[in-house]
Amino acid sequence: MSGIVYGFLWVLVRVIGWLCFRYRVEGQVPRSGGLLIAANHASYLDIPLLGCGLYRRAWYLGRNDLFPIPVLNGILQALGWIPVRLGRLDREAFGKAINLIRAGKVVVIFPEGRRSLDGHLREPKAGIGVIVAQTGCPVVPAYLKGTFDVLPPGASWPRLRPVTVRFGAPIQFNVEKQPERAATKQFYQQVSRTVIEQIAALGQVPVPKGKDDLNVGPSDRQTAEAHNAE
Repeated sequence: MSGIVYGFLWVLVRVIGWLCFRYRVEGQVPRSGGLLIAANHASYLDIPLLGCGLYRRAWYLGRNDLFPIPVLNGILQALGWIPVRLGRLDREAFGKAINLIRAGKVVVIFPEGRRSLDGHLREPKAGIGVIVAQTGCPVVPAYLKGTFDVLPPGASWPRLRPVTVRFGAPIQFNVEKQPERAATKQFYQQVSRTVIEQIAALGQVPVPKGKDDLNVGPSDRQTAEAHNAE
């Protein structure tokens, strides 16, 4: 049933995108196999407008406090929202994402963690590296151009502006040959930095500068080790 609803919403959002935002999609996503899509995050419209650019169903990691209404929470989770608790690596949420990818599904993550308040790219978080370390999956970078102009933070109504979704070539990281690095902070940093650079290149925007927010403490290492044992 959720697949039917997802398909209906896919068509509806795609039509609205064409009519209101001159919606375009550039690039392609592999049609099969588990993978992670990593995109910039500047608007509440990012998830639906990214999703209708895919010809595969996707699941989306997002903050658990976005939708505080219990009934709505249940519906959105059935449609593919994976709520993530903030402040630490959420074992349950990331475990679900890892299992979906291992089952050949598509999972979408926003490496910045939160929406950008000014439209510029923010420093990436560690979570994307954890998922790659545990699955060895390819990462498809994506850049959503125009969603910030359509619905920036604080706006009460969408504006009619063009939106383009750009998908880059899949990035494959070396996990199997160096398994001892797979669960380390250095590996997470390599993955996060590489992905955010590719997202910036797609959007032709500056790469965020400064120290990466990649604080992987003991509890996070235990989470990675637990996933390794599954």
